[in-house]
Amino acid sequence: MDTRSSYRLTTSFHSSSVLLMFFCLLCQYCHSQNEFRVGVILDMGSWNRKMVHSSITMAVSEFYNINSHYKTRIVPSTADSKGDPLQALEAAQELVVKNVAAMIVGAEMSLDAKLLALIGDKARVPIFSLSGSASFDEYPYFLQLSHSEAMQFEATAALVESFHWKAIIFIGENANYKPGVISCLLESFQEKNIQIDHISSLSSTITDDGILAELHKLMSMQTTIFVLHMTPSLASRLFSSVKSLGMQSEGYAWILTDTTRDIMNSGELMQPIEGALALKPYVPPSTKLRNFTSRWRKELQDKKPYMNVNELSSHGLWAYDAIWALAKAVEEVNMQINPKSTEEHNSASDFIHVGVSLIQKKLLYELVKTRFEGLSGEFKIINRTVPILKAFEIVNVIEEGEKRVGFWAKGVGITREIMHPALSHNNLKLIVWPGGSITAPKGAWPSRKKLRVGVPKKKGFTEFINLEYDPQTNTTRAMGFCVDVFKAALEALPYEVPIEYIPFVDANGELKGTYNDLVYQIYLEQYDAVVGDVTITNNRSQYVEFTIPYTEIGVGTITKVKENEDMWIFTKPVGADLCLITAVFFILTGIVIWFIEKPINKEFQGSLSQQIGTIFFSTLFLSSRQKLSSNLSRFVMFIWVFLVLILTSSYTATLASLLTVQQIGLASRGANVGYQTGSFVERAIASNLNFMDYSLRPYSSAEEYADALSKGSKNRGVDGIVDEMPYIKAFLSKYSPDYAMVDSASTTNGFSFAFRKGSPLVPEISRAIAKLREEGTLSTLEKKWYNKPSSLVNQELPPKPQVLKVDSFGGLFVIGGVSLGLALFARIFYIIRGKLNIYNYMFQTLASGNLAIMLRHMISSSELKKTMPV
Repeated sequence: MDTRSSYRLTTSFHSSSVLLMFFCLLCQYCHSQNEFRVGVILDMGSWNRKMVHSSITMAVSEFYNINSHYKTRIVPSTADSKGDPLQALEAAQELVVKNVAAMIVGAEMSLDAKLLALIGDKARVPIFSLSGSASFDEYPYFLQLSHSEAMQFEATAALVESFHWKAIIFIGENANYKPGVISCLLESFQEKNIQIDHISSLSSTITDDGILAELHKLMSMQTTIFVLHMTPSLASRLFSSVKSLGMQSEGYAWILTDTTRDIMNSGELMQPIEGALALKPYVPPSTKLRNFTSRWRKELQDKKPYMNVNELSSHGLWAYDAIWALAKAVEEVNMQINPKSTEEHNSASDFIHVGVSLIQKKLLYELVKTRFEGLSGEFKIINRTVPILKAFEIVNVIEEGEKRVGFWAKGVGITREIMHPALSHNNLKLIVWPGGSITAPKGAWPSRKKLRVGVPKKKGFTEFINLEYDPQTNTTRAMGFCVDVFKAALEALPYEVPIEYIPFVDANGELKGTYNDLVYQIYLEQYDAVVGDVTITNNRSQYVEFTIPYTEIGVGTITKVKENEDMWIFTKPVGADLCLITAVFFILTGIVIWFIEKPINKEFQGSLSQQIGTIFFSTLFLSSRQKLSSNLSRFVMFIWVFLVLILTSSYTATLASLLTVQQIGLASRGANVGYQTGSFVERAIASNLNFMDYSLRPYSSAEEYADALSKGSKNRGVDGIVDEMPYIKAFLSKYSPDYAMVDSASTTNGFSFAFRKGSPLVPEISRAIAKLREEGTLSTLEKKWYNKPSSLVNQELPPKPQVLKVDSFGGLFVIGGVSLGLALFARIFYIIRGKLNIYNYMFQTLASGNLAIMLRHMISSSELKKTMPV
């Protein structure tokens, strides 16, 4: 292979893409006008670059129609590179020799960006690059016009991350793998914790059979998420084979970078890539852009009606703005330089050494100063870059064309709306995926190996974890609540994780050690994870990483419900001091009512025994037979009724509480306490459940729990079983009528899944568990394996019964006492006032000498007083 062929194979990235090069040749001074000839090097076989060429032509025409008074003019001169980067590079070198003043370089030259930057720096030629090449700080004449590949890869990685995919396959063109591209690609995806399972490098000269062979190899891998970054011509051939192999069916996902998306501009191959996602440079809408697009479509249809183009490419807009910037800068340079200084030099050599250097320096300076509002946004050069692109559109390829589903913005990330990113962060619109599905495909587990999951063997409480061995298939099947939760969490992940359950048993099929030993196997790299009734503890967390718990936290105590044998329990709710003060108030209330009612109410008159009986019946039993005549006595009775109501309500509540505590009471001294064999709960019993002088007894199953509780401590059983909440619920689901639970402090952290430290599955499984809890799936699985008991007492066991005392009702008795005093004072006041009225009348009558009238008045007043209420 000759040197030219070898170079072409290694530098042919974007061989079918557009190469746009504007060569603003040094102005050849004419007596009437300065012309800057612009060399335009394009792959005229590319639809996209034909659009760029039409944009350049319209830019020159429209600019000078508006600025007809300008003394300078740029004149395009087109050359066809035929998609050959080497041929385009040679043409660029020839034009440099011919004393070009400036260049704008298109996509085909991105492979040789650094070489072009070096050429431009040596020749002092300002170069605008339309490719995705990075800018070079050491070459001040190299100016970046398009977005960088780093930005493109950053947006692609963010899009992959938004679907929580953890592994992809990258398919690119080998000519694209210039220095820095691979490192930029890897860095972008590593920042998002996304693994690139495979990088497929295709040559632009690869045959269709070679493409099929490569796709067959990719199909054998588990990953079905593909990122495509290649020229449209190669992408067109690739998608034809993808369609034939069925890789556009449900379960696959294709993401196209902006470089590859140019394939859609010509309207070709819409059907084969239907369902793909693509990045598209976002150009803010404006009136100027809409008007130009209308003019461009009309002119394109008039000149080339056979061209079926969906829209103008972003490269065409950038080229249009670049022409305007260049035309403005050239005019400014011409105004600063005296034309006669160049006219005196007749030879081209003299012109090069004197005029070119001066104009090129000033041209670069004026380009950096240029500011205007172009079709693609504000045009300005900052740090040798034109920051035109600030965001990508995310489009979904559908049958009708393409549909915008969101945006990616620098510093913001994935959003639904570009104008309101805070309200739509990481929330794309509805996407139609390959195969017509609206559900995002599941990616693949980044590791190609199965997840080795250790599972314990239990004797009791098999509803949580149980193992069954199938001798025919020589496999072990895990089942139970913990396994179902683990499976549901894995199904909620956006990728599939193959798993293999490995029993943690010895040669006899029994549990091989303790749960601490089981968890430690992850640290020893024997397992990747452990699934079972494993509790989070501080010691275990030093070796493994736990997900969030999927069960309730804390421990509790199971006790047997006892029959109440205390015949005097009804006296315990009330203290002696409360009984005494209540009796005193009862007597005082009766006396006050009797004192008020006796003079005016016949029912409170009679013999001493009758009056005492009336007082007791009216006050204590609130009898309706004794009608109260005075409002004062009714007020006293109201206060007494209120006091009695409060006391009886409090008594009823306290008695009910005492009866409950008596039924599920647990001796705190000399009690036998049970716990589950091998559980760490043993060391927490004394400190958290207030047991003193206890004796611990281990048990393994719910049946052993029930038997021990039925016997009690006196018959070599236990008075209580201390265990974690899930086990207690499982026990009470079987024996709830005869047993009850008393909650204790949350001293345990619940069941969890254990993984290796740093495992990417930990946050993913934790989020899945949180989602299962919110959706009610965890509750459904609990009811499936162990129903929640209906007779669950959810209260703390008090140290001793609380009784009602005067201190709790002091305010109530103060109100009652004050009310009695006020009523008694009012009655005495009425009596004194009545007597004073009589004495005054007697004195007045005696003074007048009318004794007979006074006697009649006294008799009538006495009779009236007996019937008149106070």
